[in-house]
Amino acid sequence: MENDKRIVILGAGETGVGAALLAKAKGFVPFVSDAGKIKPRYKKILFENAISLEEGQHNEDFLLTADEVIKSPGIPDNIPILKKFREKNIPIISDIEFACRYTRARIIAITGTNGKTTTCLLTYFILKQSGLNVCLAGNIGISFAEKVIDDKYDYYVLEISSFQLDYIRDFRPDIAILLNITPDHLDRYDYDFQKYVKSKFRILKNMTAEDIFIYFEGDLVIRKYLDEHEVTPYKLGISLNKIPEISGFMNGKFLKFNLPIKPSREIKISMAQVSLKGPHNMVNAMAAIMVAKMLKVSDKKLKEALHSFENVPHRLEKIAEVKKILFVNDSKATNLDAAIKAISSFTRPIIWIVGGVDKGNNYEQIQDLVKGKVKKIICLGKNNKRIMDAFKNLFTDIRETRAMKKAVREAFEIADSGDVVLLSPACASFDLFKNYADRGEKFRKEVDKLVARLEKKTES
Repeated sequence: MENDKRIVILGAGETGVGAALLAKAKGFVPFVSDAGKIKPRYKKILFENAISLEEGQHNEDFLLTADEVIKSPGIPDNIPILKKFREKNIPIISDIEFACRYTRARIIAITGTNGKTTTCLLTYFILKQSGLNVCLAGNIGISFAEKVIDDKYDYYVLEISSFQLDYIRDFRPDIAILLNITPDHLDRYDYDFQKYVKSKFRILKNMTAEDIFIYFEGDLVIRKYLDEHEVTPYKLGISLNKIPEISGFMNGKFLKFNLPIKPSREIKISMAQVSLKGPHNMVNAMAAIMVAKMLKVSDKKLKEALHSFENVPHRLEKIAEVKKILFVNDSKATNLDAAIKAISSFTRPIIWIVGGVDKGNNYEQIQDLVKGKVKKIICLGKNNKRIMDAFKNLFTDIRETRAMKKAVREAFEIADSGDVVLLSPACASFDLFKNYADRGEKFRKEVDKLVARLEKKTES
């Protein structure tokens, strides 16, 4: 189908290139514009598909002839070209908005400040293992737009960011999950937490009474919003406080809750058989279980999947134990709430490697936890002043470095047998690393080197 509508895609990462491919497949004239340098693998894809592009600039005279703009989520809202688009009333949408136009599959959309990747992966794994025709995509690093070119799935499990939700118009999930809302990305929301809260709740914007909204009742921000606002979809709250056996569960026994399905019945799952650990992951597991039961996954298949699921790297990932010192990679903890959950997961004393690009963290809220759990702090970042100022009254010796090698070695030197060396930065990674995964891999590499060096020393 021929179509001379011009689609401009801002940003040539995974979402931008996926949107460009979908636009091309649907007969539009796509043009990709990136103010930075486009990665070779993405440039190759665009060239192979005869999609025009520019890099290192935004040519305003050309871009402002667009009929519609697809903005990649990583691009800030206040750049000059976006202002020009708005002045000319050129519609600006997100990749998920564009992609949803071309599928009739059921959408399970998962958002929240923390835990959404784990919940997406677990939900997808359960559904896939149960034989459903399901695709994983979205902010998890897989282009939803590219996946709907063929649109061969019955279900999409999507990780959704607030930046994507900011630019939806008609995007409508069949099942939406909101796990939690804590301060994050406030630099993108004028340091106004309520703007960020409203952004997360945009996931409900187009949902109907036939759709399902699963949320964590234990999150005070979510509860407050729901107390003050009417929402259209059918609400299903999950709460650890409502589990009678919660103390037993924490000892590895059972998780029990009633499922709002017809006929209503109780499901009982041995938590000793669930691969995920930690209280925060129980919320993630409950959300995934809810989705699975809504889609009529059998208890047998559900329990098998919960037992065999393996979480992604960089999330409380145990790297090695050296002389009874445990090294844990939690590089995905890019905000303070994620770091709080990580620190709370251990009873052993912690050497905390923290730092990076601060996104508006309020370190006062973590003072008591750090005082009770953390032995030493090592700051890993270009600008560590806010962290050092926040904790200088708790620690006389706060180390700082710009090198992962030095951070790992110093942590090992000051740790005692039985301690945990925890990389849980509470900050973005872009000052010293490509992304959180690069930061986590470099941590793993330095720990591996440490292990090899000690083994060689022992042999000699």
